[in-house]
Parts: sequence; structure tokens; C-alpha cells
Amino acid sequence: MEITFSGQKALVTGAGRGIGRETAKMLSKCGATTYALSRTEEHLKTLVEECPTIVPVVCDLSNWDRTREIVSSLGPIDLLVNNAAVGSLSPFVDAAKEDLDKAFAVNFYAVVNVSQIVAKRMIADKKRGSIVNISSQASLVALKDHGVYSSTKGALDALTKSMALELGPHGIRVNSVNPTVVLTEMGLKSWSDPVKAGGMLNRIPLKKFAEVEDVVNSIIFLLSDKANSTTGSLHLVDGGALCC
Repeated sequence: MEITFSGQKALVTGAGRGIGRETAKMLSKCGATTYALSRTEEHLKTLVEECPTIVPVVCDLSNWDRTREIVSSLGPIDLLVNNAAVGSLSPFVDAAKEDLDKAFAVNFYAVVNVSQIVAKRMIADKKRGSIVNISSQASLVALKDHGVYSSTKGALDALTKSMALELGPHGIRVNSVNPTVVLTEMGLKSWSDPVKAGGMLNRIPLKKFAEVEDVVNSIIFLLSDKANSTTGSLHLVDGGALCC
């Protein structure tokens, strides 16, 4: 199944590493003019070295007003991937207000901010478009020490459905991808303990964590016209963890 985004412009947030980085590379490979946004300039430099067609965008998404300026300056966007996120893992009773503020600023508020800018331009230009929000299995099942993080992703799932409802009449599709543990560089470090990993793997029928490409492939499909009748969905990439 060939997917092409020739003539389209894409924006990926959190594109410096992991899922966002590989998504930006795949979008560029599929022909899209791709803007890779990250707060870390060094990560973007190495990304452009790997894929010179990518346009780097340095931006701290926790800064609401500056984000609006930078994203607005990019002009019309056809494809948006809200991937940027921060983790905040701690027991519920120890979660501090600062943890909540930091997590919601990037994992939720920034999605609202960037999506508003992109969607308003799509509507003004009367252009169809597609938005994919990167959520998590943790939005749908309780995980130890994930209370703050899970809450941000639960809010993101609700936002995805509301966006789909309101933007659908304008031809704008909005979906989320909800992975289990993904074997990014960070994921490998966090889940290298066989005891910790074993407990999670026992809940997954396929007995495996997700590879980065598993998530990227789902994102690309949902962005493409192959998913023209799909909007408001929470697309699980969890090895069947929530089927039983």
C-alpha cells in the first residue's frame, strides 16, 4: 500500500528524538515538506544531517505565546502530529503542583495551542487536513506511579474526540495513537529491568513491546487518505493489552 504526501506540508512536534524523529523522517520520505519541531537544537541538527530535506524548528512548547508566533510563521500546514510530551512519574501522594504544571503544559496545553493555529488556517483556507495526537495506553488503564502522566493523556483522548467532532464538518480528521511501552532509547532504559518489564509483558498477549516503526506506521496511515473515513478514534498499538 503506497502512501504519498507529495505537495503537502507536515509539522511534527517533539521531533528531536524517538517517535517524533522517525515520524518526521518518514513523512519526508513520503514526499511531504516536513517541519520538525523540538526545543533542543542539537537534536534537530543531527536530524537534518540524516535527512537534509527536513526543516528544523526550535521551539519550547511550554511557552504559549512564543509557540503561537513560531507555528503561525510556518504558514499553512496539511498534516500535524502532536507528539511532544514529558513524563512525570511518581506515586500519587507525592505528585507536586510543579509536576502537574509541567506535564499539562506540554502534554495537553501545547496540543491545544498548536492545533488551534493549524486548524484555524485550514478552515480559513478551506483545506482538508489530518491531525494525529500521540497519546498512550496509560490513558486507558491504571499504571503504578503514572497518575499525573495518565491524566494528561486521558485529557488528550477527550480532546481528540472533541476536535474530531468540531473539525469534521470542515474536512479535518483528528485521531490519536495510543501505544504501550515503545522501545525508543528512553523506553529501552526505562524498561531494561526484566522484573519490571516482565510484569508489563504478562499483560500483553503478543508478549512484546512496540517498536518505534510500529507506532510510526500507524501515524502515517491515519494521516493519509487511506484513512479518509477514520476520525475521533483512539488507535491502540499495545499488543492486545487492553483486549482482555
